Amino acid sequence: MTTSPTPPQGLTVRPATLDDAAAVCALLNEVDVLEIGRADTETAEVRADFVHPEVDLERDSWLLFDGDLLVGYALAWDESGGERIDVDHYVLPGRPQGALHLLDLLEARAAERAAANGAARAVVHLHLNTEPTTDPRDLRARGWRTVRRYNVLARRIGADTDPLPKAPPGVVLRPCLAEEDRRRAHALLQESFTEHFDHQPRTYAQWLDDIDAPNVDWSLIWVAHVEGLGDAAVLRTHDNRPSMGWIGNLGVLAEARGRGIGSHLLRHAFGHYAALGRDRIGLGVDTDNSSGALALYERHGMTLDHAVDTWELIRPAA
Repeated sequence: MTTSPTPPQGLTVRPATLDDAAAVCALLNEVDVLEIGRADTETAEVRADFVHPEVDLERDSWLLFDGDLLVGYALAWDESGGERIDVDHYVLPGRPQGALHLLDLLEARAAERAAANGAARAVVHLHLNTEPTTDPRDLRARGWRTVRRYNVLARRIGADTDPLPKAPPGVVLRPCLAEEDRRRAHALLQESFTEHFDHQPRTYAQWLDDIDAPNVDWSLIWVAHVEGLGDAAVLRTHDNRPSMGWIGNLGVLAEARGRGIGSHLLRHAFGHYAALGRDRIGLGVDTDNSSGALALYERHGMTLDHAVDTWELIRPAA
C-alpha cells in the first residue's frame, strides 16, 4: 500500500475538465478492449458523469499521465448522502504504482465525503470486470473484498425472429412522453428496486441527473398499466451503446409478479430494438437477485457476455 501524496516518479496527476471527456472515453475503450474484447463506451457517457451535480471534478476526479499519455482515470461520487461512496478506477496495465496511487486518492476522498455527510465510516464500492486490468491482489492487500457479482447478458435479435409481442390480457404499455409518465416511471423504479442490493433511494430530480435526462429518448421508456392494479411495471432502455441496445431497468411491483409482465416487457424490448435495426441487446443482472430475474432472462435466450464484481472497502470517515 502506498502512502505518498505525490505520484510515483515519471507519472503526473491532475483533475479532469470537461475538455478531457473524449480522451477519457478513449482510455475507457482501451480498457474495454482488454477486458471484454470490444470498445463499448461513448463520450456522452463520460460527459454525463463529469456534469453530474454530485461530482466536483476538481476534487472528485483524477487523470494519471505517463508523460503526455493518459494511462489512468478515477472518479468518486456520492449517491447515498451517507456512508456509501461509489468510485471508478481505470489504469492501463504496466503501471502498478500509478494504479495504487489513484486508489490512495480515491480512498481518502471517499472518507472525506462520508465524513461530510456525518457518517462514521465510508463504505466504498467499486465495480470491476472479473478479469480487470487492475490487479485484484493489490485490492485485497488494501482491505477490499468482493461482495456481489453482476452478469452482463446479451442476446441476438432480428425483425424476423423477434416481432413485437401481444400483451397479456389487461396489460397496456405506454411510452413516457409526458412529464406525468416520467414521474410514474421513477416512482415505479424506486418501489420495485427498493430491496435490491446497492439500491439508493433517489428523488425524481436526482434520477433525472442520473440518467442524463436532457439526452434521454423518452420513447424508449415504457410504463405498464395492469387492469385492476394500475401502473405496475416499468421498462427503461437506451440505444446509445456501440455494440447493442441496452435494457437499463426492468421493474415489476411485487403484487404484479407472476403474471408474465416481466416476460412481456423483455420481449417488447427485443421486438422494438429489432425493428430499430439492432441485432443484439443486453442488460446487467445481479446474480443473487431474489426476484428470479436471472432465470427469467436466461429462459428468454440471454447468455453471459461478461461479468462484473462489486468490490467493497470499509474505512473510518476522515
